Amino acid sequence: MSADEIALLRIELSDIEPLIWRRVAVRASTNLQTLHRIIQAAMGWLDYHLWEFTIGEVTYGLPDPDGDDWGHEVRPASKTRLAKILQTGIDSFDYVYDMGDDWQHRIIIEGVQAAEPGKLYPALLGGERRCPPEDCGSVPGYYDFLDAITAPTKGKGSRKKKQALDWYGGHYDPDDIDEEQIRITLNRIANTHRTGKPRPVKS
Repeated sequence: MSADEIALLRIELSDIEPLIWRRVAVRASTNLQTLHRIIQAAMGWLDYHLWEFTIGEVTYGLPDPDGDDWGHEVRPASKTRLAKILQTGIDSFDYVYDMGDDWQHRIIIEGVQAAEPGKLYPALLGGERRCPPEDCGSVPGYYDFLDAITAPTKGKGSRKKKQALDWYGGHYDPDDIDEEQIRITLNRIANTHRTGKPRPVKS
């Protein structure tokens, strides 16, 4: 597989309706650890928690240095490239973020094609609906949060609405994916890939 090829991936967050999804174009040469960063950026997650890919019967992620991987082998995501996954012929695989809230994602491989000359990848191609707030309590907690923030500003439910928005830290629009911020973050990843500069370490 050529290093100039890209995969068209559709990312769907499971168990929530209306569906929360994104479509991205990703270089086949991308390793799975970088793909994790791309998913975080595209969905709007904040990369606070553990994560894993399950591809076929194999789990990829960040192996525990002490060898405690919760009863199953976890292979280093940084050592496997997307191209290797594409060569198996599979059409989808799984990604989970935050083992507590257990946000399950389905990654669907929609196609492989030549990269456009001069274009930065990864690139956002589309999507709908903002991802849930971090640490909201999984799917039930997300629905409770939505119920709270859609209550009237005055009268019954207004206190619950204020508490929910104060907890979140501001306005939350479930229909706004914050496309501008997604593109900015994906461009940072693309420029890191292009220049080979290491990702800054979080303080």
